[in-house]
Amino acid sequence: MPRIESPRAFARAAGAASGRRTATPSSRPRLRITRRGRLVLTSLVVSPLIALGIVAGVNATSAIATSEGAGSSASVVEFEYLTINAGESLWQVAERIAPASDPRDVIAEIVSLNQLTSSAVEPGQRLAIPSAYSGS
Repeated sequence: MPRIESPRAFARAAGAASGRRTATPSSRPRLRITRRGRLVLTSLVVSPLIALGIVAGVNATSAIATSEGAGSSASVVEFEYLTINAGESLWQVAERIAPASDPRDVIAEIVSLNQLTSSAVEPGQRLAIPSAYSGS
């Protein structure tokens, strides 16, 4: 029997003696992906793209088209403005411009029209008055 010096040579000799072929580092089998593996990889790649498309579709803004031109008189709304005096509140303004109406309703319309975050006002602040209460 020949003398075997290295473990690698021993493994080759043992494989040759038994009739089996041993895998050496240079002859490793290729990685093969099954049909199920391809399906999983495809779904892992496509799923984030679909999710991104859904998020983009939900957050997309829509434009509203009208038949009126930008310069037409029907789309231009003019308001009267009122300047807040020192110590004056929106309640007092509402009672002054619409004495027959509920001040809470008038205040709500003024806040909405002027896009105020609260009903607090400051002296010298100019507010647009709803056309229903402007006196025109």
